[in-house]
Amino acid sequence: MQTIRFWTGLKRDDSGASVAIGNFDGVHLGHRHVIDIARERAGALSAPLGIVTFEPHPREFFAPTAPPFRLMNAETRAHRFEKLGVERLYELPFDGLLSALSAERFAREVLAEGLGVRHVVVGADFQFGKGRDGDVDSLKAFGRDMGFGVTVADLLHVEGLEISSTAIRKALADGRPRDAAKMLGHWHRIDGEVFGGDRRGRELGYPTTNMSIMRLHPPRFGIYAVKVEVLTGAHKGRYDGAASVGVRPTFGDNQPNLETFLFDFSGDLYGEHLSVAFIEYLRPEKKFDSLDALVAQMDRDCARARDILAGLGTGAEIA
Repeated sequence: MQTIRFWTGLKRDDSGASVAIGNFDGVHLGHRHVIDIARERAGALSAPLGIVTFEPHPREFFAPTAPPFRLMNAETRAHRFEKLGVERLYELPFDGLLSALSAERFAREVLAEGLGVRHVVVGADFQFGKGRDGDVDSLKAFGRDMGFGVTVADLLHVEGLEISSTAIRKALADGRPRDAAKMLGHWHRIDGEVFGGDRRGRELGYPTTNMSIMRLHPPRFGIYAVKVEVLTGAHKGRYDGAASVGVRPTFGDNQPNLETFLFDFSGDLYGEHLSVAFIEYLRPEKKFDSLDALVAQMDRDCARARDILAGLGTGAEIA
């Protein structure tokens, strides 16, 4: 997958795609529906399949001090697009310049002249331009005038429920990762680089990888059964594990992060990139009176996680 992070001065070979447009936070089933329509149009036009999205998320730009809300960072989102067969990811910088464009200027300067799109697919609730002054009807009109096709995808419902990032956040906040996965169409994941920690886990016989959850909507703090993909380095591959999300109350007041213990693994993962998939919530965080009590509980957590993950069946590691 080719990633393009600008919309002016593109090479001729970077234009001509059939694109789905949106923020795609979570890349849930509703987003997949939009992307699949763009894929169909790409095939009909013999055009590349593309995504037009924004980084940072517009909500982060307009409300930088608001509580974290994103289900995915840019790295996780890009990995999901690549797994879906996207050929070109137009990850446009959402800044003062882009946010100041009217709907007409966005259609003309970004879509038609900048990216040279051949077809655009959006959801039925799509709005764009300064002050959100554009909608699907105006996008269709701009497409007719500027030479690109437009398809509007109906909002997707599953089991009578409208699929939305808001509903997925609620499921994760409640500790219901399997319910979130039903709406996402894949396991909820956190991707990122492993950074050095205080090595307490190693001293306890449970060496863990440390990853940041900064700027992400956190799942319910506690212990999870997880599937892990090591994306880079000598130990690339898929592993089972148990993970802790939270502040590690036994060891005082700490910045929230994600710590993961990989089963049956030995090696150094500092600086490598991991993708951690949340399968099942095991228990809340707890402050233990002693390290022995903590280790005994970790033994029970890992045994339970192994049983849960063994029961998933083949293929679950790539969901």
